[in-house]
Amino acid sequence: MYHIDAMSRVPVYEQIVEQTEKFILAGILKPGDKIPSVRNLSIELSVNPNTIQKSIVELDRRGLIFSVPGKGCYVAEEARTALSEKKKKKMAEIKNEIKE
Repeated sequence: MYHIDAMSRVPVYEQIVEQTEKFILAGILKPGDKIPSVRNLSIELSVNPNTIQKSIVELDRRGLIFSVPGKGCYVAEEARTALSEKKKKKMAEIKNEIKE
């Protein structure tokens, strides 16, 4: 599901965050879906677990996922709405810059 580009200038944790956002917007990850564990992603992607944890913390900070102690991390109910609003704001900013 996830793919890391080792040659990219974008940090690995940010690649994971961006891909998770795309999966939520595309409907691949739906509200309430479980996010793969840090250990599983670390093994699957051959990435340090601390890097995976950093992406999980960032997704949680953005309000896109929530964690249940002892169970794992899940997609938040309002994740898709929050991402859609973020994209709309960014489009409005771009339109304003174009007008100027």
